Amino acid sequence: MASEGPEPILIAFCCNWCSYAGADLAGISRLQYPSDVRIIRVMCSGMVHPNLVIDALTKGADGVLMCGCHPGDCHYLEGNVCAANRKEAIELMLEDFGIEPERFRMEWVSASEGPRFAEVVQEMSDALRELGPSPYKVEAA
Repeated sequence: MASEGPEPILIAFCCNWCSYAGADLAGISRLQYPSDVRIIRVMCSGMVHPNLVIDALTKGADGVLMCGCHPGDCHYLEGNVCAANRKEAIELMLEDFGIEPERFRMEWVSASEGPRFAEVVQEMSDALRELGPSPYKVEAA
């Protein structure tokens, strides 16, 4: 994964029912947030396997953001609980791969929280800029 400039690449896995709708609301509301985010819509945050996160980071993404419904609001009842449990496994895997823990973040964002989505993306993008490029980043030729 190569970037086209100094901007970090941020992969955001967003659940279909809340977080993706929150990202959509941010766009519809014309809220400003970094364009370095690549949003991947998943049906539920609980479907994001830790290997997806690690694969993204080891293939050159500078960071991964996983967004889901607030606890108690999951369309699939407990998918976000599953995602929260996987967060611990992901953090252990990051350590094994020598990846800074700040390169992964999990947030709950509802469909009505467009401003919150924009704020979270801005915060993570700023943090990634401070960290510098991923050690796994492949530079464009």
